[in-house]
Amino acid sequence: MCRLAFVAATLLLAPAFAQSAQTRCANLQQITLEHAHVLSAEIVPSGTFVAPPRPTGPNEQVALYKQLPAFCRVKVHATPSSDSNIQIEVWLPLEAAKWNHRFQGQGNGGFAGEIDYQALARFLADGYATAGTDTGHFADGIDASWALHHPEKITDFGWRGIHQMTVQAKAVLAAYYGAPATHSYFASCSDGGREALMEAQRFPADYDGILAGASAYNWTALLTSAAIGMQTLLANDASYIPASKVPLLQHAVLAQCDQLDMFPGDVKDGIVDDPRACHFNPAKLACKAGDSEDCFTAAQVKALVALMSPHKVGDTTIPPFLPSGAEEDPNGWPSWITGHERGKSAMAGFGYGYFANMVYSDRKWDFRTFDPGAGLAAAREKTGKDLDAHPDLNAFHNRGGKLILYHGWGDAAISPLYTIQYYESVQRTLGKDETAGFLRFYLMPGVKHCAQGPGPDSIGQFGLPSLKHSNAADNALLALQDWVEEGKAPVTITATKYAELPNHHADPDKVLMTRPLCPYPQQAQYKGKGSTNEASSFVCK
Repeated sequence: MCRLAFVAATLLLAPAFAQSAQTRCANLQQITLEHAHVLSAEIVPSGTFVAPPRPTGPNEQVALYKQLPAFCRVKVHATPSSDSNIQIEVWLPLEAAKWNHRFQGQGNGGFAGEIDYQALARFLADGYATAGTDTGHFADGIDASWALHHPEKITDFGWRGIHQMTVQAKAVLAAYYGAPATHSYFASCSDGGREALMEAQRFPADYDGILAGASAYNWTALLTSAAIGMQTLLANDASYIPASKVPLLQHAVLAQCDQLDMFPGDVKDGIVDDPRACHFNPAKLACKAGDSEDCFTAAQVKALVALMSPHKVGDTTIPPFLPSGAEEDPNGWPSWITGHERGKSAMAGFGYGYFANMVYSDRKWDFRTFDPGAGLAAAREKTGKDLDAHPDLNAFHNRGGKLILYHGWGDAAISPLYTIQYYESVQRTLGKDETAGFLRFYLMPGVKHCAQGPGPDSIGQFGLPSLKHSNAADNALLALQDWVEEGKAPVTITATKYAELPNHHADPDKVLMTRPLCPYPQQAQYKGKGSTNEASSFVCK
């Protein structure tokens, strides 16, 4: 499919750079694409780019990257089915001399629904041709109402939208520059991590290197877990745990688990390095008389135990929420699990959105009557083929593809145990030696969902450290490129914790902590001397 589009586009603009940039960009409106057409192609001058309004939230537009280079902005509309409405944007450095000959595909979070303009701007500024998509609908990332009675849109969201983005962008890119990209990469987290693994599994030729974070690859089990969590916390008033009590949980977890064998001399750093070793019992926080903010009632303790325990649903083990020591973080339990109000958590939003709109096609779906076994079976039958990624990566491996996985140990949205399951499944499928030839997996202590938390959370996945001021030792994207292009397999990657600016963004000029990330199953262990805030004080074992 992409070959036909590539040939048509290349033949049309064979003279390529004999034409002016204005002409080359404008001519992209005339290229022939399979199952798609170009809506517009225009030059955006250097300076500030103003992104379109988002589906929800403030109406004001957001200015991105005030020093962007000039680029050709191409909007593409893809319709691989009669009910498809996939919006794609392709951003091309205007001057060939400023293009690094690489293509960078962008992913999405949640239920998708919008293009990641921040990522497009970031990679364009670093010389990449890049593309993003809404995967076929315009909506907030926690809104799945668009999926009701639209199975083709679920397919577009599941895998077809990202593949369409990739093949159409490659065709547009080849038409503009007169040649294809030398290498293609994809990097994203959460649902984007699922999209990444779908690409590796289904379309192994789309990308040479893939960086997949906190992957929601086992979508049906993950959202079944969300429904179970809803029942646990919301089925009756007594079980609900208010966000105001989450700090109590975190402090107790840290008191028990923030000094494991890696630190001699009772050194504490506020980070639980491996929550699996923290056998935390919520019963120790039980109220002795009545309810108060400094204890949990019997019903709340029971709910905590259920949340922190694995669930066996048929032949599937659904991982628990781990005691991470970062529960009260803004991107932790108050956002994902308890909600700041009853029933207002991301877990509840995703659980309802998925089962009401995608599985049962019933807006009146009630989590109180949900049966986990029947629900998981229905989810797999209705959406599993489109939403679940599978660990058979043999074709991706055989063509030389490279894959880096990462996951925060403190993730309250998607348990890191899911990614451990995936990695071990790949090993069982291909063998340990074959897996080591193309796959690396890094767990990040103290890191929440994709980023944030008390641990060092930056490895280049969201722009810090920047590609222009880092190397493969501290930037997973550059490590991936070195692996693909130079054959240099990554070993350790240094993660960095930056100070936070008043606008809640990281301060690139102020480093608080560095820590080596070790290829799984190795872990960073303290050498016994030196600052625990310095990566040089640790060794992988």
